[in-house]
Amino acid sequence: MIYDTYTVFWREIVLLRKKYKSFFAGSMVSPLLYLLSFGWGLGRNIQFGSTSYLDFVVPGIVALSAMNASYNATGSSLNVSRLYHKTLEEFLVAPISVTSLVLGNIFSGCFRGLFSSGIIIIFSYFFGANMHLNGWFFVSLLLNCFLFASLGLVAAMVVSSHEGMSRFATFVILPMTFLCGTFFKVEKYPTLVAHFVKILPLTHSAVSLRAIAMNTGFPLVSLLVLTAYAVVLFALGVWVTYRVE
Repeated sequence: MIYDTYTVFWREIVLLRKKYKSFFAGSMVSPLLYLLSFGWGLGRNIQFGSTSYLDFVVPGIVALSAMNASYNATGSSLNVSRLYHKTLEEFLVAPISVTSLVLGNIFSGCFRGLFSSGIIIIFSYFFGANMHLNGWFFVSLLLNCFLFASLGLVAAMVVSSHEGMSRFATFVILPMTFLCGTFFKVEKYPTLVAHFVKILPLTHSAVSLRAIAMNTGFPLVSLLVLTAYAVVLFALGVWVTYRVE
């Protein structure tokens, strides 16, 4: 199973190497825009208690970028592979398990999410951000990448058209981009809205990354929620792929 998973993962990396210039350039655009507008434009002029808005917003941007990169890398690629190129069928009839196929694609999405997040972290220091990074920060980031790569796989296997993938992103991914505490505190919402937003996975990713980066406590609850989301979405991904098979 490990070898089969690695084979699927390595195939995606080989494909990525053939277009690494466009991938690298694309991974830089959004992080730079977020840092320039929310980080540099506002970050040096607004204080959040004893810290700057720049230090507050960078972990949220990291969580957001990881979500988008992981989801799109898995969801878009598999959806096109299943509906247009029909190459997914080759994997489904190959002598590898469905679990290996799912894990290989999810790990590929995680790789892209971590790469995109790494670019933001590096650039943030040039913009003057101060972050406390440790092992738990990267555990939280990996959980975020894993669960959204899993979500992308589920969407790719369930949605029956490219337009459907766009609508799914519009109604699921886009709202989380602006609602889940990436750019401001969730507590600013009305009580009912805040309770709903706190259920969403990106909220817990932003909260956990921010708590660790700003050294304001250990986000045990958020890490447990992210783990639960990752397990459930992975299991759902295996199940829907079995149905496609």
